[in-house]
Amino acid sequence: MVAARLNSDVFAPERCARLVVKIGSALLVGSDGEVRRDWLTGLIADIVDRREQGQEIILVSSGSVALGKRALGLQGNPRKSLEDAQAAAAVGQITLSHNWSELLGQRNLMAALMLVTLGDLEDRRRYLNASATLDRLLTLGAVPVVNENDSVATEAIRFGDNDRLAARIGQAGSADGVILLSDVAGLYSADPTKDESAEMLDEVSVIDDEIMAMAGSGSASGMGSGGMISKLEAAKIATSAGIPLAIVSGKRTRPLRCFAADGVGTLFTPQKVPSAHKAWLAGRLTSKGQIVVDSGAVEALAGGNSLLSAGAIGISGMFERGDVVDITDKFGTIIARGLAEYDSVSTARIVGKKTAELEAILGYAPRSALVHRDHLVLL
Repeated sequence: MVAARLNSDVFAPERCARLVVKIGSALLVGSDGEVRRDWLTGLIADIVDRREQGQEIILVSSGSVALGKRALGLQGNPRKSLEDAQAAAAVGQITLSHNWSELLGQRNLMAALMLVTLGDLEDRRRYLNASATLDRLLTLGAVPVVNENDSVATEAIRFGDNDRLAARIGQAGSADGVILLSDVAGLYSADPTKDESAEMLDEVSVIDDEIMAMAGSGSASGMGSGGMISKLEAAKIATSAGIPLAIVSGKRTRPLRCFAADGVGTLFTPQKVPSAHKAWLAGRLTSKGQIVVDSGAVEALAGGNSLLSAGAIGISGMFERGDVVDITDKFGTIIARGLAEYDSVSTARIVGKKTAELEAILGYAPRSALVHRDHLVLL
């Protein structure tokens, strides 16, 4: 099917001043465990063209674990063992960085390596530091090459895939668009390898349960850590921050030029642009706890109101004032995220209570809300 031309126009240099491009392991590393240098040279030619047109590029590059696996002689999938994955990443990152530096250098571009962990983008101060570094590197003319620091990341504290990392880097880097170069051309209505009637979606405006159900699980190549589900999660993060995201085939030579020419891919259109603080909140992958609310509170939050104690029906987790908490409905669906105005102990004491009752319960003048609307974002 022919994709809408709008898909590529959104990411054209004249409309997208700063672009994040994510490259998956299956595209960058061949079945022999070596970097696909001819393909990478073509992608860098695309980057050169876009830079000449005034577009700034941030790269999010997978591949360190796949490269390290071969160098260390590891068998099977090293990601099944945390220790093997960490060791492979430590070795493979050197090879990966060398290739980016060498091939970009051949086109008179300077590569700048940034290894980040989940905590670097979940903690507000460290997030702002990463944002400032990205901006300064681009100002100085360098090409940031970002990867998760898999050599120290643990199963409990990591992005788990570079799709979501790319979306978060899009936020931190104040990007105008994110492109996920993938071994699939876009989001299909069903698995195209099993269902001949499957069609690729040109554009998605709302990522609801129906859209999520279209995603299979796992990586098509078996080499990366993500799959279509991770790409949809990345799209949620990017679009909630007002950033369009596209899933595009990276199997073609000069993939960015091809996308600009034919627009084949799936575009996820952004929501209303929130404040930078609320965009950071919406894109977080972790929280300290949850506050469960009734249907009346769900409606009140949708109308732009703060979360009051009377609308809460339960909590879970241990959190302090100022920690990030998820707000869920009674079915467990996360509907909002924000900063707690009370710690979990105090919150538990006033759940379901009217504002007039709070001072007698707490022994001090209460705050206006459990989560104030200025520090709350709908999901």
